[in-house]
Amino acid sequence: MTEATGSRANREIGQAMTALMLGMFMAILASTIVSNALPRIIADLHGSQSVYTWVVTTELLAMTATVPLWGKLADLYSRKLLIQLSLGMFVAGSLIAGFSPNVEVLIASRVVQGLGAGGMTALATIVMAAMIPPREMGKYAGLFGAVFGVGTVAGPLIGGVLVDTSWLGWRWCFFIGVPFTLAAIVLLQRTLHLPVVRKEVKIDYLGAVLIVAGVSTLLVWSTLAGHQFAWWSAWTVVLVLAGLVLLGAAVFVESRAADPIVPLSIFRNRTVTLTTLASALVGVAMFGGTVFLSQYFQIGLGKTPTQAGLMSLPLIFGLLVSSTVAGQLITKWGRWKAFLVAGAVIMVGGMVLLATIDANTSVFVVSVHMAVLGVGVGMLMQNLVLAAQNDVPASDLGATTSTITFFRSLGGAIGVSALGAVLANRVTSLFAEKFPQAAGSGGTTEVPDLASLPEPVRAVVREVYATATAELFLIGTPIAVLAVVAVLFIKEKPLKTQSGDERLAEELAATH
Repeated sequence: MTEATGSRANREIGQAMTALMLGMFMAILASTIVSNALPRIIADLHGSQSVYTWVVTTELLAMTATVPLWGKLADLYSRKLLIQLSLGMFVAGSLIAGFSPNVEVLIASRVVQGLGAGGMTALATIVMAAMIPPREMGKYAGLFGAVFGVGTVAGPLIGGVLVDTSWLGWRWCFFIGVPFTLAAIVLLQRTLHLPVVRKEVKIDYLGAVLIVAGVSTLLVWSTLAGHQFAWWSAWTVVLVLAGLVLLGAAVFVESRAADPIVPLSIFRNRTVTLTTLASALVGVAMFGGTVFLSQYFQIGLGKTPTQAGLMSLPLIFGLLVSSTVAGQLITKWGRWKAFLVAGAVIMVGGMVLLATIDANTSVFVVSVHMAVLGVGVGMLMQNLVLAAQNDVPASDLGATTSTITFFRSLGGAIGVSALGAVLANRVTSLFAEKFPQAAGSGGTTEVPDLASLPEPVRAVVREVYATATAELFLIGTPIAVLAVVAVLFIKEKPLKTQSGDERLAEELAATH
């Protein structure tokens, strides 16, 4: 390869990475841009606390359930075309959401958005592994981690500003992503050049249906328990048993399928098993905790949506700096385990600190706690994927990448749903303690509008939401500790110097 050719190839890779990052940013933004706007959206559309959780959960669930399917489709069809298709679905979902007349249409639109986001999150990392060697991937993984983190946490800021801008309003939380997503589609058309390698692959539709049904059943239970029926009730027994039976059937089907959605054979690799477990735990801790922080800022601390968004900046900054710096250092030194261990330990510290917040905690103190959490998550997220990709044959790159992404999203969906149910249940019980006269009349599960409440009641409402939010981080702390344990047992191996496509060509040549 001449110097000019190599320079051109590097430039094309850089341009393709830019386009992928733009698409990834918009897909991730969709998950979080509504979080600061949700109190206003739910109030306008007359929804309840359970609906509050579902607006986030449905998008995460659709994204989670389809990640492995997108990974399989990448083995059959053009990866470039699939990424553009997933972004097109995201645009459609965004437009439907922006015009939603009620919460039912809003939730349906979030499913469509989730389908598109699932394709983007799965395919972006698969494409990156195909083009770039693990030894060089640290810096790109760091940038992707930074994009993922900034999209996750910048969303609330953008959403808050839009909600507080009278001539725009919350509907622009959905419209704003459309032109950027269309730009990503055009950029990918011009810059992404990948060979289409068609393999004989059969999609295991039965396994896919069983996985989606099993996960959805457990999410429905965790969301409705404590509201529609008691935690310990016949409904709980039925839904939990049904979910476990469906997931058990999924494991049985996957173990016998010619081309399973989640190939169980990859879990024979210790690195894959441990990074998958750690990614799921990070998903629970990250999404489960942070998605409710904006509600704490607005209801617990009495801030406006814009102020709540600005208060999320320390988390963005911590994540952005740690992800980028760790990625660059991994590429420079070729060592990665120390960053994973440090990130997991720091994440635990952030969770412990956030478990101490209340209605009187100063903005500065909350900001420091959030920055600590951001630093920990930033060092962990993309580097877990890098560790796994480095330790599997090139032929398993797609399956491994989509499986880890699947479990991270699954952890996030379960975290948001389960912790959201815990929050709603705790808020209800705390209200019953503070207002015993209202408890007998059935009370309400609607998210309160602070502006409409008298000052004495407002102070109690703020205290209730602050206490309940702090307890969520207390619950999340042992989950984060398990991530530390998982990371400690991962064995560090030298980073490979060939790209996924180069390794695959060698593997195919060796078998013929």
